[in-house]
Amino acid sequence: MKIDDIRSIRWSDYSQNYLIDHPTFSPVLADPTFIFPENSPDKKWHLFAHSVWGIHHFISSDGIKWDDRGVVIANVMRPYLYRENDVFYLLYEKYRPLSLVLSWIKGRKWYSEIAMSRSKDLKKWSAPVTLISPLLSWHTSDGNKSVSNPCLIKRDGTYQLYYSASLVLIPDCGFNEPDSIGLASSASIDGPYKSLAQPVITVNQKDSWCNLSCGSIKVLQCEDGLVGFENGIYWDEMKKQSGSAIIVLKSIDGAHWDRLIKEPIIRPSSGWRKSHIYACDVRYREQERKWYLYYNARNGWQISEGQERIGLLTGLPS
Repeated sequence: MKIDDIRSIRWSDYSQNYLIDHPTFSPVLADPTFIFPENSPDKKWHLFAHSVWGIHHFISSDGIKWDDRGVVIANVMRPYLYRENDVFYLLYEKYRPLSLVLSWIKGRKWYSEIAMSRSKDLKKWSAPVTLISPLLSWHTSDGNKSVSNPCLIKRDGTYQLYYSASLVLIPDCGFNEPDSIGLASSASIDGPYKSLAQPVITVNQKDSWCNLSCGSIKVLQCEDGLVGFENGIYWDEMKKQSGSAIIVLKSIDGAHWDRLIKEPIIRPSSGWRKSHIYACDVRYREQERKWYLYYNARNGWQISEGQERIGLLTGLPS
């Protein structure tokens, strides 16, 4: 598959409504990552996403109706599922206990690392191994030290870990989002990972879809380079509101990125996705010749009013 094949995908909503609601005691369910049944031990669909309590495990027979099996790893968020040699690796942002629940407290500083657990059955997970700590200057802002939103690929025998770093306040929401996107590499999946000295994607004040925060990125390998699905966060000067939409990027070397598609493939609209379209995971199912893109969206701006749920886009080759 080549970069132009990604450019020509015809995306459509599976449904105008969400597929998975947030848990009763959490206003958010976010950052989905998933695997197809042909790649899972029990031949079921598996999806992981986080609430304020940790990462939840969902199982489905069709990828549409999901059963919540509860929290599998606590005090972590923003998961990414990677599979190699029938071993599953769950990467995530690991924070101090209850930090997400208490993050609304004024003056409280954030600290997080990127860690990884492994499993052979998608049920029992190993103790975490830290992959990246917030050690570089651009990992820190206003006393907050943050690395998050991992996405792992293996390219030319090297593990390449894309991640978000630092935090920026979203003014009309009252909470922070990741500022920049970096890249770290390792010869071993367990590390050590060495980060590039500077981020590979930064905010562009002239970009109407990414002028406030870089959010997160999921990277796919193509025959002629890489494609990234980024939820850029922006400020709409006409509406005097923030927003987030999924934009599609391209790169030849993995470190320099340009826009592949001019407009977002999905942007805020109404109802459950009125304000922000956030992080996604996207994969191609060969037997259907169809793309699946699960994402989470928010229905309000202020931290006290917004709720986040998970929806689905599907894509067909042109």
